[in-house]
Amino acid sequence: MSSTTKRLLVVLLAVALAPIVHAGPSNAAPVQFTSTAINQAGGNCLDLPNGASTNGLQLRLLGCNGAAPQNFTFVPVSGTADQYNIRTMHSSSCIDVNGASTADNAAIIQWSCHANNNQRFRLQAVTVSGATNTFNVVAVHSGKCIVPSGLSTGSGTGLVQLPCATATVRVWRLPSYNPGTPGGGGGWNPPSNLVVPLDEVWRHQESTYPNLFGFRNYGWDQIMANGGFVNYCVRWDSSATVSVALRDQIHATLARQFKKWMDVMVENGQGWNNWPSTNVPVRVVGWAVRNRSQLQWSDTSVDIYVNNIRENAPQCSEPCGRFFNQSGNYPNCPGGAARHYDMSLWLTSGFGGGAGGDWGQRIGSEYYVNNLNSENVHILLHEIGHTFGLDDFYDWTPTGVCCFLMKAGSASSITEFDKWMFRDWWRHLKSRYGR
Repeated sequence: MSSTTKRLLVVLLAVALAPIVHAGPSNAAPVQFTSTAINQAGGNCLDLPNGASTNGLQLRLLGCNGAAPQNFTFVPVSGTADQYNIRTMHSSSCIDVNGASTADNAAIIQWSCHANNNQRFRLQAVTVSGATNTFNVVAVHSGKCIVPSGLSTGSGTGLVQLPCATATVRVWRLPSYNPGTPGGGGGWNPPSNLVVPLDEVWRHQESTYPNLFGFRNYGWDQIMANGGFVNYCVRWDSSATVSVALRDQIHATLARQFKKWMDVMVENGQGWNNWPSTNVPVRVVGWAVRNRSQLQWSDTSVDIYVNNIRENAPQCSEPCGRFFNQSGNYPNCPGGAARHYDMSLWLTSGFGGGAGGDWGQRIGSEYYVNNLNSENVHILLHEIGHTFGLDDFYDWTPTGVCCFLMKAGSASSITEFDKWMFRDWWRHLKSRYGR
């Protein structure tokens, strides 16, 4: 039903901070979570070289990039209170101390997962000033810690085991650590029947999006840059007139549909997995139209842009648009930064279907107006999904699922599968915001 530009990248900067106190492990039972691991001495990330699946491959430090080879799933070991297997997300192998050695400088490698203690690790909390979720990662069989070889902080340094200490070079920050405490906002815990299809979707996106982690103007970026809200401008690509009442209904419907996606990120009354907000206000700050007389109001609640034509349609002021000013500065916007818009709601007369991306959403004006009171304006919901990274499914269907909003024509509302695909984007991107 629609298309979207597919792009994104996480660039994470970690600052080396001096540890203050060596704290004991948490008393909470462990739960599964997925995270990057950032060395506190140099800010480089734990990395599986080239995402290879080779048994025996030594892990290393590398500049943080958020890609799959730098994301690891911490899986609680059944029957224990504080032990994890650490799975490599890209190859589904496990982090392993080579040969079950207890000697200093034994290599930290990936190996096919098994039940032995040299693939079991404890997270020993280390309090670091100005940082959260900082740990020694302790091998159960040896009591030694994962550290860079030679205590070097350089990118490309291989990882080994050495005695544990609180020096920053032996400390790792896990931004997405989930302690498992009640009401903690949740972690990566989708329903078991969705685990396989969700993994298929993410891997498909990694292989087909040309700049998955490189682009920084996605819906997530816009909300975080604003501190928790989104601004819109309406491109009224129609000859119809708009009354004050119709204007207000158009605004209210947009806010109500956008909220449906934001509600996906709320669990137990708080943001899921460190999502920072339980409410994301939608503000309509402008309208673009060919002829000012089409807009039947004289108040100044929104900025009006007249006969500024782009793509053969009325365009809101480009100096005010985030799409055109991705630095986040709007020096030439007539209303200033407060009146900037992050996205456009482009309502086009006679337009069938829809389109969506970081720039906003485009759907038919008649369709939109006829559905102002609908519970689900499903084409708009679908296109908003694209704004946050969700893919189309024209030529394939993930295993075990059939009908969901992002598979055009198969559902008219956000399903459980759409919800977890949406959350999956956040868990892969949130480290760029220090969450």
